[in-house]
Amino acid sequence: MRRLSSTLLTAGVAAGPLYVVVSLTEVAVRDGFDPTRHAWSMLANGTYGWIHSLNLFVSGVLVIAGAIAIHQAIRQRPAPTLLALYGLGMVGAAFFTADPGRGFPVGTPEVVPVSGHGIAHFAVGGVGFLGLVAGCLLLARRLGADGQRGLAMFSRVTGVFFLVAFLALAGTGGPAWALLAFTAAVILASAWLSTIFTHYRRVAARPGRRSDRHDPVAA
Repeated sequence: MRRLSSTLLTAGVAAGPLYVVVSLTEVAVRDGFDPTRHAWSMLANGTYGWIHSLNLFVSGVLVIAGAIAIHQAIRQRPAPTLLALYGLGMVGAAFFTADPGRGFPVGTPEVVPVSGHGIAHFAVGGVGFLGLVAGCLLLARRLGADGQRGLAMFSRVTGVFFLVAFLALAGTGGPAWALLAFTAAVILASAWLSTIFTHYRRVAARPGRRSDRHDPVAA
């Protein structure tokens, strides 16, 4: 069981770097993509859009694997379930692509009608994002109770910044500053996920560990 948990947590550690590195590579090589005008989710459109969809799917599955292992490590349900919800949101976003627009992919009109899959993409992504925010804040409480003050603060900052950036993007229609702030939030969240999965991989490896001694509402 300990070996399985370590394997699943290692998968979780890989999720953030995989998503960020592949996405940044796409941003650099896809014709017409402008990070001050286009969200990363729009990379799922066009001839090579399948790469971003696959990136979302694989990264989401890795997050879910890591969340399952955190549940095994701390023997409490809410926070790992919320992280798994974020992973499920990524998987859902892989199947329901964001609408194109603002000239991307090249040749696309500036404004295009909102589609059913575009609405579904926003819905599943939004649910996943809220799961991530809530998971950050719950784990911050748990980590603080465990004496991990630095990780607890990292978790709080990540959760709050991600929520503010997401609401700013959703509420403003996507000006450059909001797009760049949300991109920064995604990168921060990816770094946080890798850090958290690494921490619990160490916890799972400790002989005779017992991580479920705290109040269950803490995580």
